[in-house]
Amino acid sequence: MGFDVQELASAVAQHGRVARVAIAGIQGSSPREVGAAMLVWRNGQSGTIGGGALEFELAKSALNVNGKRLSRHALGPELGQCCGGAVQIVTEVFDQNTLPKAHHGIIARAVDGSDTMPLRVQKLLMDARGGAVIDTQLCQGWFIEAEHKATRELWIWGAGHVGRALVNTLAPLPDFATTWIDTSEDRFPSDVPSGVKQVPAHTPAVLVKHAPACAEHIILTYSHALDLELCHQLLLHDFRFAGLIGSKSKWARFQSRLAALGHQNAQITRITCPIGNPSLGKHPQAIAIGVGSSLLRTSQSVAQTQRNSA
Repeated sequence: MGFDVQELASAVAQHGRVARVAIAGIQGSSPREVGAAMLVWRNGQSGTIGGGALEFELAKSALNVNGKRLSRHALGPELGQCCGGAVQIVTEVFDQNTLPKAHHGIIARAVDGSDTMPLRVQKLLMDARGGAVIDTQLCQGWFIEAEHKATRELWIWGAGHVGRALVNTLAPLPDFATTWIDTSEDRFPSDVPSGVKQVPAHTPAVLVKHAPACAEHIILTYSHALDLELCHQLLLHDFRFAGLIGSKSKWARFQSRLAALGHQNAQITRITCPIGNPSLGKHPQAIAIGVGSSLLRTSQSVAQTQRNSA
């Protein structure tokens, strides 16, 4: 998760004063995890710390905070909630002159009024400088967060109905750095989500060589010929995942044509087709939900593998 400095800077540039409200600690149960945050500006907000009465009350008062505030809130009957826990909340108000800067990928600041950095915080920053992963935490009156970095390169090929549904479904998720490609600028909607890189290209397949080898690709263009060329180029390149929209009969034809282009079956079968969950139906949003669910299951599996090897 982490502190998304770029998102905050964009909000400040657009709205002026912006409050960031983040969960800094949890006792018992909570609707969101430590590090979950929302941005609040006059007449608007983005993100969520779990919704409900607490979020509503904090959003109303966030811009009245002078600088920063650390507060504790019981999620009990007084809020009309039954979570049974309590949360510590850090509220900070930013403008163009007070945007934070990360040091060695960490944003650490006092939130209890004391500006003297404790030795424990100094040790955490030294660990971060040495490459250690630092968890979001309150430490002796200081709030410490890693700067948010998207960890997954996602390339979506095609800006038709399914492409648009998929982009809109995945855009709020912080782990994806999305590159969206189609053959011309007028094929994209006018309201591309913030953070999505829009790339019009007359010949999209030539861009494959610029994709990182760790990228994940979803192919859903308007043209079967273009879909096939993208599959061909990806097999010549490399990828972490490649998914192709289509029926079993389309995939059977593609397998035959890719084999004729010189690809071995072991490589061809690295491409997933059909994508998503066919049982959900063929509505663009249903396809997007199925594909998104598949991608999220993959991320959870990778994260569990990393934890087990740590």
